[in-house]
Amino acid sequence: MNQLNKNIELAEQHCQEKGERLTKKRKLILLVLLESKKAISAYEIVKYCKQQFNETISAMSVYRILGFLQEQGLAHKLGLANKFVACSHVVCKYKHQISQFLICDQCQRVEEINIDQLVLEDLHKVIKKTGFHLSSPQLEINGICNTCFSAENNSDKNTQG
Repeated sequence: MNQLNKNIELAEQHCQEKGERLTKKRKLILLVLLESKKAISAYEIVKYCKQQFNETISAMSVYRILGFLQEQGLAHKLGLANKFVACSHVVCKYKHQISQFLICDQCQRVEEINIDQLVLEDLHKVIKKTGFHLSSPQLEINGICNTCFSAENNSDKNTQG
């Protein structure tokens, strides 16, 4: 059994434990998120399903399914980009409350990370001192992944030489 199928099976078990069902279309949308190497919009999911699986799913259905996947902790919405990613903790059954993401500015690859709880508590203290109240504790941090960084540095070296 390949890793994608294993992830889908674990997601099915997760839903069953919560009294929910991972229907055929829900599995398909989760599969698209798992296959994607970057965050993907609902409209990109619609297009991908049509091209790769010859499945026509309306954008409204995709949004409803994405909402379900988020409720089940199987997917995350990146607020700044209005795009979605599969939860990287489906496989390890990690229980998390706040998600943190590194997003590559160049290739849009997303990596879900875990920030120490004490760091998050410190961050909340600083935010309270500024007079702000969080509407979402999710953190999205932009940067450049190692692959893009290496490619950029190699192209700089080639143009200088």
